[in-house]
Amino acid sequence: MYFGIGICLLAGAGGMQALARKVAGAGTWYAHHVYPVLVGIIGRIMGIFPFSVVEICLYLLIFGSIVYAGWFWREPRRVVSRGIFMGGLMLFLYTMNCGMNYYADSFAKTVGLETTLYSNEELVRLCEFLLEKVNETAVADEYRGHKREWKAEGVQAMKALGETYPSLSGFYPMPKEIAVSWILSVQQLTGIYSPFTIEANFNGSIPDYNVPHTICHELSHLKGFMREEEANFIGYLACVNSQDPAFRYSGYLTGWVYAGNALARADWEAYVKIQEGLCHQAREDLKENNEFWDQYEGKVAEVANQMNDVYLKVNDQKDGVRSYGRMVDLMLGYYKDR
Repeated sequence: MYFGIGICLLAGAGGMQALARKVAGAGTWYAHHVYPVLVGIIGRIMGIFPFSVVEICLYLLIFGSIVYAGWFWREPRRVVSRGIFMGGLMLFLYTMNCGMNYYADSFAKTVGLETTLYSNEELVRLCEFLLEKVNETAVADEYRGHKREWKAEGVQAMKALGETYPSLSGFYPMPKEIAVSWILSVQQLTGIYSPFTIEANFNGSIPDYNVPHTICHELSHLKGFMREEEANFIGYLACVNSQDPAFRYSGYLTGWVYAGNALARADWEAYVKIQEGLCHQAREDLKENNEFWDQYEGKVAEVANQMNDVYLKVNDQKDGVRSYGRMVDLMLGYYKDR
């Protein structure tokens, strides 16, 4: 029975993937009409629990798989059939709650934001603007340690952004901090969306300035926008338009990091000249951020990055991890319109 159900689930997932990839508009229709219903049901149920359900399930799955395989090792067919069932179930849930959305219209297309090629001068002006905003919104050290309040503010910031962009309106479950943050840190991840439980999870160990933007980034996935560079941009918009000073600072500093890195690659001298104006608080926060991630450099992080690269390409983000740089184009297009 388990073998048959597992095969059916695998076939169902494969059929949905083929539909999204081959039929024009299927992914967009799914993201706009089916996925919101799933978020409203599954997201609300999982939101009852104050902890990350997917994290607990991961530990139980690992432990249970080891015990089960050890107990029934003399019955390989039984172990394999259960394994196929679990694999089929997970792939089906992933496709239903995430995979289909990769083939929906982008956020930029949905809201009519056009991007094109930009000059170095336009990039310089963006960096100057962001640096000015970072210095203007920089908050003192006492902003730290408010992750509990930031969860609710993240939901509020996304709902407020939904008033401007209807595609982001509606229900949002409360984001959740991972209990064992090392799991994400060693993979160089600030947060992760769980397609199995429709939860927005974040790494609570990362430097505080990065937490608000990460929360909004992960929540944006619950509106069907799976592309990482667009989730970064949506998170940026939610933060800089928030009423909370820590969120505005997080958004502008994150935006500066992306735009500054792009400028450093394009025009090193211009970058050096501009970054000299960065305020002391921002410099300290970025220094802390570098020191935090440096301790997790190594083979595990390298393998995780390669796996993430493959994952993005499989889901039609052909530039792989390089697609994260597109956030700069989205910011340039956004401010050019204004």
